[in-house]
Amino acid sequence: MNSTPLRITTLNLNGIRSAASKGVDAWLREHARPDWLCVQELKALDTDMKPELRTLGGLQGAFHHAEKAGYSGVGLYFRHEPDALRIGFGASEFDAEGRYVEARYRLPGGMQLALVSAYFPSGSSSEERQQAKFRFLAVFEEHLKELKAQGEVILCGDVNIAHKEIDLKNWKGNLKNSGFLPEERAWMSHVLDDLGYVDVFRALNPNPDQYTWWSNRGQARAKNVGWRIDYHLATPGVAALAQRGSEAIYTAERFSDHAPLSIDYALPF
Repeated sequence: MNSTPLRITTLNLNGIRSAASKGVDAWLREHARPDWLCVQELKALDTDMKPELRTLGGLQGAFHHAEKAGYSGVGLYFRHEPDALRIGFGASEFDAEGRYVEARYRLPGGMQLALVSAYFPSGSSSEERQQAKFRFLAVFEEHLKELKAQGEVILCGDVNIAHKEIDLKNWKGNLKNSGFLPEERAWMSHVLDDLGYVDVFRALNPNPDQYTWWSNRGQARAKNVGWRIDYHLATPGVAALAQRGSEAIYTAERFSDHAPLSIDYALPF
């Protein structure tokens, strides 16, 4: 059994080829060294995935590509070979958009663990997309219940929701904007308070000004006018294995309009 904490990093790449051109692979190999890497917004079809993109950070990857070229797509890279992989979560409307990869492990001591990379829809482009986002949240809530009933879960990814006022700089100006709508925030509260998931980063770090995404407009990143919309959501048993002080949002280099979020877990491998 491995007593060394194992690192899980999540990052919305805003295009895997773009992020690769900005040095994300070297950062992963030399600095972050995650055991699992959850990525979102591949913006690449399977035919676009050159060998160096399939083994990012020296890890082996599994992918869920969108049917539409240059759109969405997620990946999950792993150092430890899963016992099972699942591509898509069974909702045809959203599986066509490439939003879900799950790696399942049977660990020593009987723990069943599902590790998920997920990309929730954004509703910011139109009312039509906002309604699609609400449909996603409704169907994905049922999936979260099913996952939790099967064992421990760590879901990492871009949820496209800032939960509380502390989770974005300009909350007063965004009360009617997608990503901070009352219905979206209530959904997050329901997942945490009623379904029993844990917002692991926030459990470890109660401090303000902790953001993972910044608009490309108006020097938002330089001024840290950001949003925290990238999460580790975990069931309580495995959330309790998260190592306080390991949580890190990496901003020294820029691979995307999002920043990588890493947390170490004392998982019994």
